[in-house]
Amino acid sequence: MSTYTQILYQIVFSTKYRKPVLLKENRDKLFQYIAGILKNKNCFLYRINGVEDHLHILTHLHPAISLSALVKDIKVASALYIKEQQLFPAFTHWQSGYGAFTYSIQDKDNLIRYIKNQEEHHKKFDYKEEYIKLLQENDIAFEEKYLF
Repeated sequence: MSTYTQILYQIVFSTKYRKPVLLKENRDKLFQYIAGILKNKNCFLYRINGVEDHLHILTHLHPAISLSALVKDIKVASALYIKEQQLFPAFTHWQSGYGAFTYSIQDKDNLIRYIKNQEEHHKKFDYKEEYIKLLQENDIAFEEKYLF
């Protein structure tokens, strides 16, 4: 029997200490690189975007790939790429953790729009407010003092 899945993951993580170092002029290069990582892992990328201090990835994971391994691979490889290519001179590291939220396929178009409009969204809300809202919407218990 074959394996069939349809689980959308929105993966969110920030730069170390949420420093606003992901300069707009080189973000597309970073996003293309991460898209290549996902393609090489047989994961389907629906949308990637972000702002100066964090990014969002909407993807479907291949059934043989674990979420934690994928995020680790993305963070390690992209950090190395950023440093080798000198994309963001002030970038040092990604934050140590990440958020991952699951959605049904019916939510796909709304999520794509949400991720596509990150710059507009962050004119009203900062990353901390957005992240707490995501945790609350997904009924994830947390202590704010350990979030950032």
